[in-house]
Amino acid sequence: MKVIEIKNLEKIYNSTSVPVHAVNGINLEFQEGEFAAIVGPSGSGKTTLLNILGGLDDPTHGQVIINNEDLSTLSSSDRIKFRLNNIGFVFQSYNLIPVMTAFENVEFIMQLQKWPKPKRHERTKQLLKAVGLEERMHNRPNKLSGGQQQRVAVARALASKPRFILADEPTANLDSKSTETLLDIMEKLNREENITFIFSTHDQRVVKKARRVITVEDGKVKSDEVPQ
Repeated sequence: MKVIEIKNLEKIYNSTSVPVHAVNGINLEFQEGEFAAIVGPSGSGKTTLLNILGGLDDPTHGQVIINNEDLSTLSSSDRIKFRLNNIGFVFQSYNLIPVMTAFENVEFIMQLQKWPKPKRHERTKQLLKAVGLEERMHNRPNKLSGGQQQRVAVARALASKPRFILADEPTANLDSKSTETLLDIMEKLNREENITFIFSTHDQRVVKKARRVITVEDGKVKSDEVPQ
């Protein structure tokens, strides 16, 4: 089942005397349950592409259609609501709320969605158990290691039961052991819950786990491969 369709996507920045085509005529589709990596050198356009997919940035031209909804047709408030209910985000810098515990960080998305308290408490506990942090749920981010914080971020991304998760360099600040643990958790969740994961990454450890590798260069898709 098709989750995302990208049509003739362009993003042009005019901040210099020469316009920069960060994304230059990309056409892609993603199916439900994919575990895909978007790779390429710095400045290739992969993070810009991910931000447009997540509705965090607007394309100059083209369309992003998610669940038959064209993001460009949505008002600012409708786009926020759409992101809340359809897209999970995992960022390089974790982006946890420092004054909240791990439990509260994961629960917060469901509060915004107005889940009943018993249901959101139950799901928060399930998710923190799934990422191996049930014993650290009452710790704030400053009491967690980088790997643990990123696992909280994954649990938070899953909390709203999104159609897909966008992960922008999620392993960039992690050591090898934390990276391996995080990738194993995400791969397990992908297979068990059929959630689509799309990574933007330089990390070959992520690329090796991916079941589809899209190489972007100069804002264009250079290759789109399914590793053997």
